[in-house]
Amino acid sequence: MVKGFFFTGFPGFICNQLIREVLKSNQLNGSVFVLILPDMVASAKKESAAIIAEYGLDESTFHIIVGDITKPFLAITEEEQEVLQHRVTHVFHLAAIYDLAVPRDIAQKVNVNGTENVNEWVRRLPNLDRYIYFSTAYVVGNREGTLYETELIAPPGFKNHYEQTKYEAEVLVETLKKEVPVTIIRPGIVKGHSNTGETIKFDGPYFIMNFLDRLKFLPLIPRLGKGEAFVNLVPIDYIIKATTYLSQLDKAAGKTYHLTDPHPYRASEIYEIMMQEMLNKQPKGMIPLTIGKWFLSIKPLRKFLGVEKEALDYFTWKGQFDCTHAVTDLKESGIACPDFKDGVKPMTAFYLQEKNNPTFQINIL
Repeated sequence: MVKGFFFTGFPGFICNQLIREVLKSNQLNGSVFVLILPDMVASAKKESAAIIAEYGLDESTFHIIVGDITKPFLAITEEEQEVLQHRVTHVFHLAAIYDLAVPRDIAQKVNVNGTENVNEWVRRLPNLDRYIYFSTAYVVGNREGTLYETELIAPPGFKNHYEQTKYEAEVLVETLKKEVPVTIIRPGIVKGHSNTGETIKFDGPYFIMNFLDRLKFLPLIPRLGKGEAFVNLVPIDYIIKATTYLSQLDKAAGKTYHLTDPHPYRASEIYEIMMQEMLNKQPKGMIPLTIGKWFLSIKPLRKFLGVEKEALDYFTWKGQFDCTHAVTDLKESGIACPDFKDGVKPMTAFYLQEKNNPTFQINIL
């Protein structure tokens, strides 16, 4: 049977790159089906045309399906449901609200209710080979210490609504493992491509770059807290290659993987490395994180600095992700997480090139 790859989250950056890698790994064979919201038709057509041109695909390979994961049966027409029922072999569910500052109601609607609807839809696919669900390593919430891929434990609390709703969504997907071949992907904090630095939005580690860029006029720039916590940053190319490989690996069915850096750096080290690369400076002095959070509670200040206040929670959280299963199952493929330090130059160059482009900066609320 010809493979049929169904994606939610198109035309998001991770989804776009994942489609390319999946097609390449299958020698450009198979059909692609992307579920998009009605207001995304224009951008979806533009991105799909780029993929078709890039690989010389027949236009009949790529199918844009208008729908909505927050609606029953994904709001897909009966005619299209009939086609998908027979042709879909792999489902990649990436659609989610990824913003750390997302309100609870929106996160619940998209991340939890949306995933429940996708789960119900997946259950009805007679030719399903694999359901790949994109979670996050941070479903662990406020749990600390060593955190394992085999665990899905309700934490004592969460740092934000994003973490909480992704945990609740993963619980729903975990129960599905009894019925369908599921692979759960838990990435760390995703950054741009390790070789090119390319990304489409400056969040996560780029908040540090925004902070440093806004304060570069100062003769001395202090540290933000002690920075003893490990911050797990992973380049998008590792996530894409690893996910594609695991989606076609038989023994990955029924497993959950931490796609995280097995050798992460401390927050203070990342801060120093970025400052050296961007400004050729080293930090002097320290601002306690409590004061930093107070500053970021003032809307004009956090907008000026380009930093969400929720991001500071990751500077103090003391958890480390065990990624033994991922490292072991990826070993034969040669796919491994690049060292953060090796990708800093292209990451910084791309940031400096695009920092004034408003399409890359997220709206700080």
